[in-house]
Amino acid sequence: MLTFERDGAERFPLAAMDVLGEIEAIASRLAPDRAGIRLHGIAELPALLAPGTAIGGVAAGAIGPAARPVRAILFDKTATANWSLGWHQDRTIVVAERRDVDGYGPWTIKAGLLHVAPPFDLLAHMVTLRMHLDPVAADNAPLLIAPGSHHAGRVAEEDIDSVVGACGIATCLAERGDVWLYSTPILHASEVAVRPQRRRVLQVDYAAEELPGGLEWLGI
Repeated sequence: MLTFERDGAERFPLAAMDVLGEIEAIASRLAPDRAGIRLHGIAELPALLAPGTAIGGVAAGAIGPAARPVRAILFDKTATANWSLGWHQDRTIVVAERRDVDGYGPWTIKAGLLHVAPPFDLLAHMVTLRMHLDPVAADNAPLLIAPGSHHAGRVAEEDIDSVVGACGIATCLAERGDVWLYSTPILHASEVAVRPQRRRVLQVDYAAEELPGGLEWLGI
């Protein structure tokens, strides 16, 4: 198991078995999307991910009781939807409306939701949680992380390979019901599955800080 403070990621085996069925029921109503389905406005979801729950409690344990879910994406890899994702940092958040605030930008719209790149310090105080609805073996496109890369700050595109080389690569295998928690800006990637089987993952960003200048989290 990785040490969260040092390496930036930690696995919590079977941390949320009691809510798997409810999340699977939500997932079954959604049409698959190759790039991941951004979830917003699903009535049951906030209660399942709140800080006092089995899932939200994992995030609250890392960043405090004010932790709240601020973005959720469902990934559903199969033999017919088997993509790869190169090494990158997650650098945007979802907000309710545009406000011009120093340090926030550029702005983009993804799946109809307003995204903005915030100052790196905000991302550094966030965590991302991945709840696995299916087991993920080494040949089924597990998440790859560069341990400790969250300490490198905002990594320029041309420097990513060297940072990954210096940090090394860890493979985040999972059983059904496992939760992986990692520092939001950690460098991560995913390869094409060698032996693809269904691989559903609910990914949720958590934050404990308010936004400045009238900006507000959109939430889930």
